Amino acid sequence: MLRLSASGLSCVRGSRSIFHGINLELSAGQAIALVGPNGSGKSSLLRLIAGLLRPAAGRIDLTGGSAEQTPAEQAHYLAHLDALKPSLTVAENLEFWVSYLGGDVARVSAALGSVGLGALADLPAAYLSAGQRRRLSLARLVAVPRPLWLLDEPTSALDAAGQERLADLMRQHLAGGGLIVAATHGPLGIEAREIRLGAIP
Repeated sequence: MLRLSASGLSCVRGSRSIFHGINLELSAGQAIALVGPNGSGKSSLLRLIAGLLRPAAGRIDLTGGSAEQTPAEQAHYLAHLDALKPSLTVAENLEFWVSYLGGDVARVSAALGSVGLGALADLPAAYLSAGQRRRLSLARLVAVPRPLWLLDEPTSALDAAGQERLADLMRQHLAGGGLIVAATHGPLGIEAREIRLGAIP
């Protein structure tokens, strides 16, 4: 069974301790919501798991997945900013990411449809609203299947319909045995165990 565990994680940025001694564990089909005030380290914890930062202490393990890949290589990291090229169309942006992540570009059309952007495939990304840009980023999760989703404020800029669509995608991912760790200031629309991080001292 797929299982993510982290023990004794500490994060130091510059000379400042962001958090220390963080432990978490979740198994296939489970989600964790990271909550806490701005600056408490929610994004930093996601970046540690994603392999974008090195922990000052502690370790992260993903068991039951690919023995030849690191946890980061089996994860999707969705940052709070949407990485899109305005001059490319909606479809071209997603095709780039699918190719970069080693996926099948044949899945692009279905992925866009799953986030409600199928009719906008040929529109330059420069013309998308903030919510549409967010949905285009979310399409990566569908286009290139990976067992671990690391989501930083995933509901940001989404309207009520977009948030419900995201909740449906997360429920489907969990039902298929996936894992989700999400940093959030509000409800995700799914069942998730909360881990609260404190403010920076």
